[in-house]
This record gives sequence, C-alpha cells and structure tokens, in this order.
Amino acid sequence: MSETTETTKRTKNVRWVEPPKIGFMEALYLPAIAQGISTTVKHLLAGKSMTRQYPEVEPEIPPNYRGVHRLNRDEKGRVKCVACFLCQTACPANCITIEATGTSKDDPNWNDRDKYPASFVIDELRCIYCGMCEEACPVDAIELTSIYDLTGMTREQMIFDKEKLLSVYDETVGSGNDPVRTKRGVLSPASEKAPESAGAPLPPGRGQLGG
Repeated sequence: MSETTETTKRTKNVRWVEPPKIGFMEALYLPAIAQGISTTVKHLLAGKSMTRQYPEVEPEIPPNYRGVHRLNRDEKGRVKCVACFLCQTACPANCITIEATGTSKDDPNWNDRDKYPASFVIDELRCIYCGMCEEACPVDAIELTSIYDLTGMTREQMIFDKEKLLSVYDETVGSGNDPVRTKRGVLSPASEKAPESAGAPLPPGRGQLGG
C-alpha cells in the first residue's frame, strides 16, 4: 500500500469538529449571568442554609478520610516500623525521611528484628496525603488518621518526627477512638522530652498537636 493511499485512509477516519457559533447575546455573557443569578435566587428563596458554621459545628468526616499520620506500636509498646524504607520509596512527594539502626540478638528489646528506625520524619506540609505510604508498609506501621484540623505557626511545627508520630498513636488509640481513624483528637506531648518541632498550642476548640 502506498503512502498516499494510507494517508487518504486515515483522513477518512478523522472527524472534524467545528467550533460552536457564538451569537450576539452569548458574546455579551448575558445568558450565563442570568443563569447564575437565577441559581443564587433559588437558593435564597429555598430557606435552607448552605453555610457550615465551622468551628462551632464540626464537619462530618468520612471514615476513609486521610489526615494526620501516626506510627503504630506493637504489642510490646515499641514502634512497629522495621525501617524497610518502602514508605519512603513509595512516597511521590518525597516527604518521608528514615534513618535505620541495626539491632543486636543479645538485646532482649529488639532481638526479634534486624533493624528499626532511629529517626522517622514526615513533612506534613509537603505531603499530599495520597496514602501510598500506608499501602506500601508491610507491617501496618504507618497509618493516616482522620484528624483534619492540623495547623502550625511555623514550618518546623509541621515536621513530625518519630516521637510526635507515636504521640498521635497514643492519643488516638488510648482515648478509645477508632484505632485506624479518629474524627477528632487533641494531641498533647507524650513525654517531657518534647522535640523542638512540637506544635504550639492552638486556640480553644481546635486540634492541638504536640509531642
């Protein structure tokens, strides 16, 4: 088959779309403006409020909402993470940084593992909350809670280290809330050795993250 015949055959399968013709009224945007005003008037006359009175009235968060991260503990109270770096590798935003440390068979606290995270840091400002870290973890060590009202006064306050991530677990699980998702949490420091990145107290009625 010649090149000309092949080109003709492809041209017959092409559907050319003509741009719509805009009349005088459409060019003035009058129909679009009238439609927008009619929608506004319809909502005004309906008498049903569309405004959410936040923070006095909290929104209903779905169970699968992906919010603030936490690091889970195992049955011995240790960090569940085994420092396999899968979450750090899977993260599309490169917001997870892990430093691993080896264990000794003579150490009764860690003799069942080869390593654990000496440092585990998540930049909550860089994170896009896609849940890829949660899906990649082979031991269910990292999870996303339903805490949505995360705030901070500085960038450093939004960087969560291992102690801070564990404090999220202590507060969400220890308070009797859903161990996987929590609708609301007021997180306080888990120990007296709070890192410099701990969140500053927030106004009453808002979530407070410390740790």
